[in-house]
Amino acid sequence: DEWVGKLLDRQDIDAVIIGTFDHVHSQIAVDACRAGKDVYVEKPLCHNLFEGRQMVAAARKYKRIVQHGTQNRSSPNIMEGIGKLKEGIIGDLYMARGIDYKIRGNLGRVTPSAAPEGLDWDQWLGPKPMRPYSQFWHGRWYWNLELSSGCFANQAIHELDIIRWGLGLDEHPTEVTAVGGNFVHEDQRTSPTHVALTFRFGDPKPMLTYEHRSWYTNCEAGFGAEHQFVQPNFPVGTIFFGSKGYMILPDYSSYYTYFGPNREPGPSKSEEGHPMEDLPHFQNWVAAIRSRNHSDLHADIEEGHKSMALALLARTSYQVGRPLRFDPATETVLDDEADAMLNRPDYREPYVVPKEV
Repeated sequence: DEWVGKLLDRQDIDAVIIGTFDHVHSQIAVDACRAGKDVYVEKPLCHNLFEGRQMVAAARKYKRIVQHGTQNRSSPNIMEGIGKLKEGIIGDLYMARGIDYKIRGNLGRVTPSAAPEGLDWDQWLGPKPMRPYSQFWHGRWYWNLELSSGCFANQAIHELDIIRWGLGLDEHPTEVTAVGGNFVHEDQRTSPTHVALTFRFGDPKPMLTYEHRSWYTNCEAGFGAEHQFVQPNFPVGTIFFGSKGYMILPDYSSYYTYFGPNREPGPSKSEEGHPMEDLPHFQNWVAAIRSRNHSDLHADIEEGHKSMALALLARTSYQVGRPLRFDPATETVLDDEADAMLNRPDYREPYVVPKEV
């Protein structure tokens, strides 16, 4: 925390990019806003709903320009495809589905050991309870749900964000269910190797589903076959279903439409190579910094909070082992154990996200 404070005290720094591990994003972002810095915060945004709300509140209170790292929002082709969805190109939307079938190997088991020289383990853990150093925690922290949201927010946050955008969902869900487990590897991860998620937004809103698989599996809708992601043979993407047909978005830079029972091809847009690796998301952030208007952002912090809420609710449903009902207006889970995890975090001093920003 000391080195962050020293950086934020510098008057020659106007903006910061936060690319740390998830569980300290919020504290750094709030402190940066308080220090008068604009912020680009990588995905996944935060580790609980309270942190997301505080980041939004700090951005607004201190009039900061805060962009979330869901770079698909800055893809010209995805923007065009989403625009066509809203124009009704595939009719009335009734469901959307995201998938992430990236193969991930065994993460192993590691016994505690001495922390390597130069690592401040206390500061690395930040708000989390003190425990002995472990290379599994340090090197593979992303698959430990005490430090991150694992598969619920890694690739998932991109697809869930696209789905929210395409369906025009500005409100939170009312019901969330996550079912899965570690069915492949006997390792130390607490994030599941396979999980299926469902989200309901109240009638007559469309249904949202998402599935994560991390071992050998089939392709779906051409993802991982004729439509390749950055990594070859990894089925990843989003499907929107409508009364006239469906639209697929197999990456962050293309869309394809198909109509009727014969799946006749319709309008599409794609680029050769991997333009998704060079999307103008940072440029959009800088332009908004210059305009001082957060509505110019493609992925404003509030949009990031709403999308991240889906991942957080799903993660918590998996952790407590039951479906969750949610009050969108108050961001309260109607389940005390789950609500405490998402809204009443227990921080370790001095690494505390303040209740008053």
